[in-house]
Amino acid sequence: MSRTTILVLVGVLACAGAATPQEKPAEQQIAEAVSPLADAMREGATVYGYQGGSLTTLRQGSNEMICLADDPAAERWSVACYHESLEPFMARGRELRAEGKDMRERQDIRGSEIEAGTLAMPDGPAALYVLSGPDGSFDPATGQISGANRRSVVYVPYATAETTGLATEPSPTEDSPWLMAPGKPWAHIMISG
Repeated sequence: MSRTTILVLVGVLACAGAATPQEKPAEQQIAEAVSPLADAMREGATVYGYQGGSLTTLRQGSNEMICLADDPAAERWSVACYHESLEPFMARGRELRAEGKDMRERQDIRGSEIEAGTLAMPDGPAALYVLSGPDGSFDPATGQISGANRRSVVYVPYATAETTGLATEPSPTEDSPWLMAPGKPWAHIMISG
């Protein structure tokens, strides 16, 4: 084998290795995943994370919260936690995303399934907490988060401006809650900041 061929092979292997997402240790994934929650809720949350390229349960919890670790294949760092009553809706969204469905298709399919009674939504309000930002937003040595945006959401299925008294668009001048997707099964109150 010529020196040029060897150099080309080394370069191809290096590029292939760089394209493979790096999974973090389970303990780091857990620490990151629960970071959107209040301290009192973190220890008891169930955590889904990545092992061998697949989403799996990293820790079975003892409270009503489920947290998702950062997806190593995603471009930006993002972790989320939500009430267990949202799990059927969230799990179905993950399934449809894995099938290659875009956001509109996922909404349409889940909407049809909710209306048909084959996909459950919570009977009452249910919270979702998200932190997202550039890679490196979470420092595993200190547990500190920097450069990430926080978003809190309260799902209120089928809520409208009339039933909640909330605006259906964000205010351009102030941080205030507003209702997104009014009248839909996945209607939710957006709280940023």
